[in-house]
Amino acid sequence: MSILEIIIAIPLIAALAVWFGAPARAASLGATFINLVLVLVALTRYAGKSGLAFTNSRPILENPAMSFAVGADGVSLILALLTALVMLAAVWQIEDRPNIFYIASLLIGSGALGAFLTTDVFFIYAFHELALIPTFLMIALHGRADAAQKKAVAWKTTIYLGAGSLVLLAGLAWAVLEFSGGAKLTFDLEALRNQAKLTPLPVEKQGQIFFVLLLGFGTLVSLFPFHSWAAPAYATAPTPVAMLHSGVLKKFGLYGLLRIAMPLLPQGSQVVWVQNALLLMLLGNILVMGLVTIHASRLDETLANSSVMHMGYIFLAFAAGSEIALKGAVLLMFAHGVSIALLFGLCGRMRNQLGTLEYAKLGGLASHAPAFTVLFAFGTFASIGLPGLTNFAGELMIFAGSFAGFKGTLTNLHWTVILALWGVVMSAVYMLRAYRGIFHGGTNTGLFMIDPAFSQRVPFILLATTLLVTGCCPWLLLNLMKSAL
Repeated sequence: MSILEIIIAIPLIAALAVWFGAPARAASLGATFINLVLVLVALTRYAGKSGLAFTNSRPILENPAMSFAVGADGVSLILALLTALVMLAAVWQIEDRPNIFYIASLLIGSGALGAFLTTDVFFIYAFHELALIPTFLMIALHGRADAAQKKAVAWKTTIYLGAGSLVLLAGLAWAVLEFSGGAKLTFDLEALRNQAKLTPLPVEKQGQIFFVLLLGFGTLVSLFPFHSWAAPAYATAPTPVAMLHSGVLKKFGLYGLLRIAMPLLPQGSQVVWVQNALLLMLLGNILVMGLVTIHASRLDETLANSSVMHMGYIFLAFAAGSEIALKGAVLLMFAHGVSIALLFGLCGRMRNQLGTLEYAKLGGLASHAPAFTVLFAFGTFASIGLPGLTNFAGELMIFAGSFAGFKGTLTNLHWTVILALWGVVMSAVYMLRAYRGIFHGGTNTGLFMIDPAFSQRVPFILLATTLLVTGCCPWLLLNLMKSAL
């Protein structure tokens, strides 16, 4: 049995154990801690290697060829590490809540791990759908809004992501039919990649299939203009669900483009009409959502809209298609996942203590909760791309990689990069203004906040330390991607 199968199975087993009456908090924390250790073991064993490792396959059907197959390269393991970190931090946040909070968090984490660590297209898709179900239910049943509003948000999220999943399914089916080779269909991603290398499709057809996959995966990642579900969903979702969905599950669409669409259709993103459409959409993420975020009046709205905005930088890497930009995209996927999970976790604790997240009612909290203020600063400075934190390295590589091969003439891609740089300015404006308004100055509302106990700070310290270590030493992650892109 592969270590990857164990990593996928542990949260599922823990969720079942909690369902059947096991101590919820102990079982969940134990399972997520063991999973984090196993992922770190896998990363250590993978160091210095290339290609897929820890592979194992269990045949299910002969025609079409379908297997429960696992395998991981550096990119998969980086996202598995992200999932393990955020899942542990999210479960740690659950206190005095029904057991369904633990079960849902474990199922979302297991679904994400399955999507990142399996190598059969059917199971990659199926694991993601598995993770979406508890997300919808938790927003509808335990969302942070009145009954009518949280049900409306859950339905909107379900409709958008359901439609995106159907478009994605059509694109995946098209790709499988084109690359299976001969009469026998296969869902084996490695076999499809090999066939794509042997008999590449005409460039225009690559562009057509890539665009369908872009719409499907992009909707799941809140690519503009298919983004309007995301901010309400994150702002309404219970804290652990918001941490897991925005920090981890949202990366599935990006991972799918990186591991399925781009290897099968290497010229698809560079077809002129496809690239121009992608550039316009990602500018919508960065500039339009940047302006929307600046005008937010609540912290949860700011964080939710900011998360949508930052996806534009990663899509910029896909439009560029260079190795530097794509490695920067993986680094930023990891960094964004850690930083937004940290911020949503702190935001949830602030809401629990103060009962409000409106900027007009907040201020001066630094004098009462200095440790909380420092931890929030890590998330704030990571979000704006401060050097020394992982987000900076990822964004810098994307911008530099987008100019790889520059020959003195500015193309649509280069003009997009220049415009996208304004997003960095807008990020600084809304995050620093929020930080100053919440933690400095004074308030007339009499709100008082105290630092959480040390045991409650542990998950935040873990996430903040991760941002610092991988920000100062980005090669720890980059060395894992030597031949993965």
